[in-house]
Amino acid sequence: MVTALVLLTVKRHAVNEVAEKLTALDGISEVYSIAGEYDLAALVRVDTNEKLADVVTNHMLQVEGIIKSQTFIAFKVYSRHDLERLFSIGQPA
Repeated sequence: MVTALVLLTVKRHAVNEVAEKLTALDGISEVYSIAGEYDLAALVRVDTNEKLADVVTNHMLQVEGIIKSQTFIAFKVYSRHDLERLFSIGQPA
């Protein structure tokens, strides 16, 4: 599984609307409203780098209201939970 964190700068009054639209997209597991330089952080979990590229460039960044993005690909997860197992429920083997 490929996991990426996408930090987004969003138009001032569009944060809630953009967040809702992003959560409806396949591959985006969570969207957080955050404080600081960025407005939203989206967690993308997909099977391949190609799917990541498709989600980010062809779907996410087409959402009206996004001004700027920065994508970080995760190499390794550190967690007390078996996230790989949790996010693979219902996925074909």
